[in-house]
Amino acid sequence: MRFIIVCALFTMFVIKPASGQVGMIRKLQQSLPQITDSVRYVDAVNKMSLLFYEQNADSTFYYALRAREVATRLDYAKGIADATNNLGIVFDIKGNVQLALRYYNDAYNRYVAIGDSSNIVQTLMNIAMVYTVTGKNQKAIANYKQALKIGNRIAHDSITALAIYNYMLTYPAEFKGAVRDKNIQRASDIARKYNDRRMQLAIEQLQAADYLADNKREKGIQLLKQTLNKSLDMELYFFSMDLLINLGDQHLPILPDTAIAYYEQALQLAEQKGYRLYSRDLARKMYDFYTERNDKPQAYKYAQKLIRLVEEQIEIDKVSGIDYIEYAVKDQELRSEQVKVAYNKRFLWLAVAICALTILSIAFLLRTWLMTKRTNEVLRIQFRQLETTMEALETTNENYARVIKIVAHDLRNPIGAINAMSTMMIDYETDPQETKELIQLINESSKNCMTMIGDLLVTDFDLKESELNKEEIDLPVFLQQVIKLLIFRAKEKNQELVLFNPVHATILADSDKLSRVLSNLVINAVKFSPKGGLIEVSTSKTAGGILIAVKDNGLGIPKEFENKIFDPFTSSKRAGTAGEQPFGLGLYISKQIIEAHHGRIWFESEAGVTTTFYILLPSSVIVNSETEA
Repeated sequence: MRFIIVCALFTMFVIKPASGQVGMIRKLQQSLPQITDSVRYVDAVNKMSLLFYEQNADSTFYYALRAREVATRLDYAKGIADATNNLGIVFDIKGNVQLALRYYNDAYNRYVAIGDSSNIVQTLMNIAMVYTVTGKNQKAIANYKQALKIGNRIAHDSITALAIYNYMLTYPAEFKGAVRDKNIQRASDIARKYNDRRMQLAIEQLQAADYLADNKREKGIQLLKQTLNKSLDMELYFFSMDLLINLGDQHLPILPDTAIAYYEQALQLAEQKGYRLYSRDLARKMYDFYTERNDKPQAYKYAQKLIRLVEEQIEIDKVSGIDYIEYAVKDQELRSEQVKVAYNKRFLWLAVAICALTILSIAFLLRTWLMTKRTNEVLRIQFRQLETTMEALETTNENYARVIKIVAHDLRNPIGAINAMSTMMIDYETDPQETKELIQLINESSKNCMTMIGDLLVTDFDLKESELNKEEIDLPVFLQQVIKLLIFRAKEKNQELVLFNPVHATILADSDKLSRVLSNLVINAVKFSPKGGLIEVSTSKTAGGILIAVKDNGLGIPKEFENKIFDPFTSSKRAGTAGEQPFGLGLYISKQIIEAHHGRIWFESEAGVTTTFYILLPSSVIVNSETEA
């Protein structure tokens, strides 16, 4: 969930109703040619940039760049800070939270340098909201607390009311009972003081949340609807998004069709205004809803939309990985400094010609030379930092591409299972019980797909133990489920996939990732075994822990490949017995997962006869076993 984007120039004016905002924009556009004072011109452009953000984020971006260019030329610190913060708002709305955080932090540092307390409060709040979106709640709360601490000391308290609202809406558990009522009353008093209609709508949203929390559902929903209508009339579209989603969430358990209508309205508004994060979250909600209803056409529609949004975000991240806009501005600053240096040199020679023999001229020359040297050194340091940043970003993009390939590789297994089971349902008549079992297996495989897609968004290339989602697993049940999902792959080559006497034990492990390991090993066995072959999966308890073995009677592994078999993107790849395409990733992924569990994976092979892969999970993962009972 996203919240109100605070105004970068909040202390300069109070947000007007929609008609007032449009009127202010037109008035400012008409007045720009008549403004002769450069500082006033920068302030007017920044103000116009801010007024546009509810209407058109692209216009906000255009005017922010324009203001920053002029402010940089004037060395007008506050103008640069305001424009930088407006750029943060643009990237925030567009869904690029990394760049948003970068510009918000830059603006915060600039406001601290000039002692602008009101805008320090609002940038801290913006940073907190970005941290909330990225799941860094402790950092978000710390920034909110710092914002309120500073806000309590400033005379112009309009920004403090907005900080209170966003903090309470984001983390209601931080405010209980009388403390919550006191803060709501304080924010309401400030809104009335400045006749801030937008803030009054925000207070109504908090009051509606209180009604719902007190089981006054009808009253709470009615207030939410009234607040939504007012915000849409004022064309406060970004603010309206949370109200639409909240109404949808409230209606979903009892009136799902009404809830879907609210979600659809919110999704259309998000797509129209370019609110990418909202579009993604709403598409996921709709996909989950129709999937639960087993409405496959509608679920597919929103799945496609969700995939398109993710792909578009990847492209945005690639393009935005290096901030060419910032780089161009730095280049412009360099040229400005070079002009200053050239001017100083001409002035120096003039001073030498006039006062060649005076001590004053010598002192002036020395001072000018030292300043020039320091300026050039600072510029060199800045360019070195830019080069280092670009190299780091390129490395990050390369690693991300490798992660995509890894997850794409693993998606083949559950998708292959879905294909095989759905083909069986189409080609063969099955009784209701068999159909139900097949549907359950398809559902399980689709969940595996969604889990892997989630891993693509949050997992680094090198897996760490802290990233495992460990849970207690009944080992025999777990192995039988994995075999059941893969047995269709074996049947495609008339192979027999058998599980022998699994050890009766409960282990503590990440079931999704362990399932990926076993799937990779079994799929490899299927791939490299002949038609009609036998693939055996067995377990045993040893002194070192639980030993799982996957044995085939296939091609075997040549000696020259043995030391490279677990390498990522290894060159030791061969086609399967039916010409299956190798990827060189499965065993590397498996090794990463097993080592994150503090286990070990290895193999024994006889070329042309058999290969057995072993997984040893240490005794530390065993919760209980039959022998301990």
